[in-house]
Amino acid sequence: MVFSSLLFLFGFLPLTLAAYYLLPRRARNPVLFFASLLFYAYGEPVYLFLMLLSITTAFCFGLRIEKYLLVNPKKAKRTAIASILVTLSFLFFFKYYNFFAGMISALPGITLSPIAGLMLPIGISFYTFQILSYTVDLWRGECAVQRNYLLFGTYVTLFPQLIAGPIVRYREIDRQLTERKETVEGFAAGAIRFCAGLAKKMLLGDLLASGYEYYQTLLALHPTVDAAWLAAILFSLHLYFDFSGYTDMALGLGKMFGFDFPENFHYPYCATSITDFWRRWHISLSSWFKEYVYIPLGGNKKGKLTTLRNLLIVWLLTGFWHGAGWNFILWGLYYGVLLILEKLFLSRLLEKLPRLFRHLYTILLTLFGFLLFSSSGFIEAGNWFSALFGIGTVGLSSTLSSYQFLHMLPLLAIACLGATPLPRRVTTRLFAAHPKLSFLAPAVCLIALFLSSAYLVDSSYSPFAYFNF
Repeated sequence: MVFSSLLFLFGFLPLTLAAYYLLPRRARNPVLFFASLLFYAYGEPVYLFLMLLSITTAFCFGLRIEKYLLVNPKKAKRTAIASILVTLSFLFFFKYYNFFAGMISALPGITLSPIAGLMLPIGISFYTFQILSYTVDLWRGECAVQRNYLLFGTYVTLFPQLIAGPIVRYREIDRQLTERKETVEGFAAGAIRFCAGLAKKMLLGDLLASGYEYYQTLLALHPTVDAAWLAAILFSLHLYFDFSGYTDMALGLGKMFGFDFPENFHYPYCATSITDFWRRWHISLSSWFKEYVYIPLGGNKKGKLTTLRNLLIVWLLTGFWHGAGWNFILWGLYYGVLLILEKLFLSRLLEKLPRLFRHLYTILLTLFGFLLFSSSGFIEAGNWFSALFGIGTVGLSSTLSSYQFLHMLPLLAIACLGATPLPRRVTTRLFAAHPKLSFLAPAVCLIALFLSSAYLVDSSYSPFAYFNF
């Protein structure tokens, strides 16, 4: 089940909210736990047992870690490592087994057959990282052990952020599991943010996706330079509005149930360097890798060469986290190299340039990065990249490409404006200067909900890129 579906909007969510608020307070976490299991089971009932197995093993290991932590630190460490390996083994098998099987089978004399029909469980990359954060934080002594299975299960399965994050670390939410306070103001703010995220995803993200699909088809049949650039721009904007819209819905839902989840985006297309971009894009993932990989490897405390090595390892893993494919590995290495170059000398050079040039530099390099990200293989990526500079194309433009561009120009203008903080600043100042107009916020959200619902009724095309990770 996804948030952008009529079943969720007018069935699952209203019933869950009704049960949550009508039943006694002590029943609220059980309601969330069982509702989250139902939410997950709707899409993949078979893999529900895998998620429960991951939860159960991590919970039991956690009790053992806490038992040994003070009396036998070495045994606590070994138990934590065992828990990490078991948790990662589920992710590795379902996400990476066929990739490595194909690679190993290419070696002479070795045959390791891929498993036909092995599907990637929805959200496994996200909930695996959440479980790992609990195990590591517990071993470090940065959080208390959770002795209540239902509370731990609620943390892992919480449906607002189960499928696509943000990745919530256990210590960020452990108190909220038992001490959160639901308020009318918080519920209203959450509902407004949910509706805004739904509109971003449905009315911008999906329309941008259809434009991207059009230009991808055009590139295969009648490649032109402008089609290549427009495909790259449309995909980048689609991915932002799709993923950030989904995140807004998750944060809004969290508030409706009394939770405060960490922010995941901060206007990444306003960045003025690649380093700045990754402080603004998928913040919870970058923070996770910094906390649990980069810093344990030594961070930037052991000399320049070690720092550069650590950056490269982190970004190789970041790319691999996104998918079992060489394009994702190359995508991670691409950003790793760019970040290393900025750390070595590029940042100092960029600081001397006007902000506009730094911004254009960042946008251009992220477009190239998303080209790798969205391609199915090196050949497609190479052809697309070549087409950006007129290699292998039939010309600069075509009638079909130009017509579609004029057709999508208003959408592109709205999307580019919506990717900046300007709309929020204008509305904030407007409501501050004219408090009587504050009724417009819920009114606009209701309109957004109506339009998004109408779009859902009329269309079966509602892709979600990060749904596959």
